[in-house]
Amino acid sequence: MSRAAALRDHDDTTDADHIVVLHDVSWEDYERLLEMRGEHSAPRISYLEGEVEIMSPSKDHEAIKSYIGRLLEAWCTDQGIEWSPFGSWTLKQRKDQRGVEPDECFIFGTEKRNRPHLAIEIEWTQRGIDKLAIYERLGVEEVWFWRKGVIEVYILDGRELTRIERSHRFPELDLELLASMLDRDTVSQAIRDFRKATRG
Repeated sequence: MSRAAALRDHDDTTDADHIVVLHDVSWEDYERLLEMRGEHSAPRISYLEGEVEIMSPSKDHEAIKSYIGRLLEAWCTDQGIEWSPFGSWTLKQRKDQRGVEPDECFIFGTEKRNRPHLAIEIEWTQRGIDKLAIYERLGVEEVWFWRKGVIEVYILDGRELTRIERSHRFPELDLELLASMLDRDTVSQAIRDFRKATRG
């Protein structure tokens, strides 16, 4: 199956994410799962008020998150924006009973922070627990969800994540154009085509 076909028909692909959701899990057991998993980036483990999602991402899932991340990095570099990637940084807060590991996340600028400015989530074949409910309480300012070829943008408005049409941090960034580059055969080709399109 070509990359373009996989992106279009991904619900039917055999390359599915493997997701297990456990119920009635204590915070201590969640932290033990993180400890057993160690410093690896997978499986990714999320926690929401007693529910744990353990997700082993598929090859296509990992490719999509990498394409989006590398395209964003190229765009920021071209715009003179300072950026640092933090991958699947484990974000957690015991008092709110929430923890999550984004597919990608970023801090922009040079200040030291205990939360990323932006988290990126790929929803490839299945839904597990409510990631937006986790991010809301963790104080992540902007979250992008890739679903069925579209990047949905959510921003933190008070204590609630609200969907908006364009990135709040980068309103001039054409996310529809960025998402259209994901069917390229290589990341380098996607970056070249994206740069060509954005430079007119």
